[in-house]
Amino acid sequence: MHRRHALAALTLAAAFPTFAQQRPIRLIVPYPPGGPLDIVARALADKVKDSLGVVVVENRPGAGGNLGADAAAKAAPDGTTIVMGAVATHAINPWLYAKIPYDPIRDFTPITLVAQVPNVLVMNAETATRLGIGSVADLVAYAKRNPGKLNYGSGGNGSAGHLAGEMFKQQAGVFMVHIPYAGGNPAQLALLSGQVDLNFDNLATASANVKAGKLRAIAMTTARRSSAMPEVPTIAESGRALGLGSFHIDTWFGLFGPARLPPELTQRLNKAFVEALNSPELKARLATLMAESMASTPERFGAFVASENAKYQRVVKASGATIE
Repeated sequence: MHRRHALAALTLAAAFPTFAQQRPIRLIVPYPPGGPLDIVARALADKVKDSLGVVVVENRPGAGGNLGADAAAKAAPDGTTIVMGAVATHAINPWLYAKIPYDPIRDFTPITLVAQVPNVLVMNAETATRLGIGSVADLVAYAKRNPGKLNYGSGGNGSAGHLAGEMFKQQAGVFMVHIPYAGGNPAQLALLSGQVDLNFDNLATASANVKAGKLRAIAMTTARRSSAMPEVPTIAESGRALGLGSFHIDTWFGLFGPARLPPELTQRLNKAFVEALNSPELKARLATLMAESMASTPERFGAFVASENAKYQRVVKASGATIE
């Protein structure tokens, strides 16, 4: 009798990972359709259908991504619900919002980092020429000679562009006026029209205007130069002698399951999505978004999220930004 029960238990345990994958997987995107996360999520869903079966992308926007992330955090840890989390949902929002319904570390199982999109420090080209600013050193020197005369725009208080600007000011020891707008598009229009002097913008958004000569790319905010614009140096390499040698900020997104996702399911999901991310088709798709594939192990992704969370705790606190 005991032997029969033991055998049945072993059979169920062995079958569990396979059973979970027989049902459609719900991939939550905590932002509206059409954005970079949504585009990549749909490309991934199509690529893994042979190994994981049907993956249904579900857009759950709201509260800066918090609603969709919370839905995944509260789902059953059976491998049928995952979420495309991002730097906002897992590193910025926990410190920006007065209340958040989930813990970005304890309530999730990291599966893999998906991609990173560089941000770029751009200036209105006419302003840069008039002020004689062509490099990070020029910018810092001008800002120190003229405290408060330069301003920068962003998509709003607590946005990636705002926090990048605050980090730059803090590390370079300069003061520039922050002007928040109601989203990234109005901030870019303000920059193009000369209402603001510079922005810390997403490379995918800024690249067309850089190539058209309307904006001047001063430096990348990432640790390495971008393959999309290899001629543009990073802030860290350009500003090493100015206190900016450790500057590193970008937009990243990755896949998470709910907490307590069984290791065998985590590994199964990781294997399928990493293979998809390493495929030439997905790398080419990411390149159109100025993004780079950053597939990783669950352990490495978890360590990365923890370090990003700690970094943004300091940055958000220094910025003074809060959302009730």
